[in-house]
Amino acid sequence: MELTKAVLDCMQVLRRRLRAEQAVDIRLSQPGAVLSMLSACADSPVEETRELGERLSELSGIRLAPPALSEAELIEKYSRYAGPLRG
Repeated sequence: MELTKAVLDCMQVLRRRLRAEQAVDIRLSQPGAVLSMLSACADSPVEETRELGERLSELSGIRLAPPALSEAELIEKYSRYAGPLRG
C-alpha cells in the first residue's frame, strides 16, 4: 500500500478522533496501523468516525471483512418471501 498525502491526512484525523472518542492510541508508524484504525472505526458509535473509516478504506484499498450475521439474522434473511413461487 502506498502512503499518499491523502491517506496520511485521513489517518492523522482518525488518530486524533479515536484517541478522544475511544481512548485508542494508534501510531501511524506501527505495523498494521490502517487495519487497527479501520476496525476501531467499524466499532465506533459515531457516524462521522465510521464515514472517515470508510474514506480511509477507499484511499488505502484495504477492506475489512463484513461482520458475520447472527443465527437470527440469517434465518430472517433467508426466510423472507421473495416473490411468487414457481413450481
